[in-house]
Amino acid sequence: MSAAALAAATVFAVAPTASAAPRYADANPSPAAAEVKLPAEVAGVLGASGRSLVDAVAADALGRSQDGRGLAPSVALGKLADQGRKVVVDVRSATPGWARGVAYVEAPATEGAHPEGWLYIARYLDGHWVSGVEGDSEFADYFAKSPLVGAAERRTMTAYATHQTATTMATTANTGGLLLPWMPDYYMTVTGGPHASDGVNGYWSSLDLAGGNASGRVRSSRDGTATSMCGAGGGWTRVIHPNGFSTDYYHMYNATYYNATPVGTSALLGNIGRDVCAGGSATGDHVHWSLRTYDANYNGTYTWLHGRTIGGWTWWNGSSQYTGCATRLGVTACPGNAIYNRTS
Repeated sequence: MSAAALAAATVFAVAPTASAAPRYADANPSPAAAEVKLPAEVAGVLGASGRSLVDAVAADALGRSQDGRGLAPSVALGKLADQGRKVVVDVRSATPGWARGVAYVEAPATEGAHPEGWLYIARYLDGHWVSGVEGDSEFADYFAKSPLVGAAERRTMTAYATHQTATTMATTANTGGLLLPWMPDYYMTVTGGPHASDGVNGYWSSLDLAGGNASGRVRSSRDGTATSMCGAGGGWTRVIHPNGFSTDYYHMYNATYYNATPVGTSALLGNIGRDVCAGGSATGDHVHWSLRTYDANYNGTYTWLHGRTIGGWTWWNGSSQYTGCATRLGVTACPGNAIYNRTS
């Protein structure tokens, strides 16, 4: 596919900006292929290789996903298409020989379901694109070398891997002072205790939070590098913190657009909402907040909350998902209770 074809149908997405919201070109060749988000200015850099880049990233992401693991990419794409779901490859930036962005697999439109998403970097080698998504050895290698990675972002990611290698994360409850996702000394209500990020698989890493006196504003749990996973206007943001953790925020509306942007603690990300830019469902305004860790290969995975302290509260699993509670100074807060966000 030519650069002209990739850029032929450009639409404009508008959002409050921390960096400029991109103009996307429609490069989707068929319902059974990955959907592409491609800034028009990037299409000219990629040229005719744009489609093969997307195919390489989509195959890589599918191979790490719950629904595509162990399947040929064409089979996985067809399976998702039958469910009305897509793999989305967002090409955020490119320079000759390099490209980077975000890829995600949409969640089914069922209660409690949430998407899977990855940062990626790809390199053009020997006439084809080799993709690296979070968790691949290629991603770690490319992150250290690519001219598309800024010095501050590289330092943050290096701190991540160094912290994970030097410290046994499995034996510590310390989260480096992570806050709950709103301003300190304000409150929100716990609407869902610890549960799996997608409502089904893996550690109970996530909380649902709503209401309160923080004007519904969702804020970063700590400083770091923020990326809008769904692109401009989408309500899913990931913040990578320089302490061995990262945090996800989903269902926001009026979300600020970030593209590997440095942010401070309590930076405004958006407002609690019902956005489902990458699938799933939401029955009331809230933020779905999730805790992640990285290993030495920059493999970001959702991790458990049980016994860990966030916003001054120590979180505990319940007998089933969503029922767990938090404790602080002899006080127990369960779903339905309001809690203040504390720095210590």
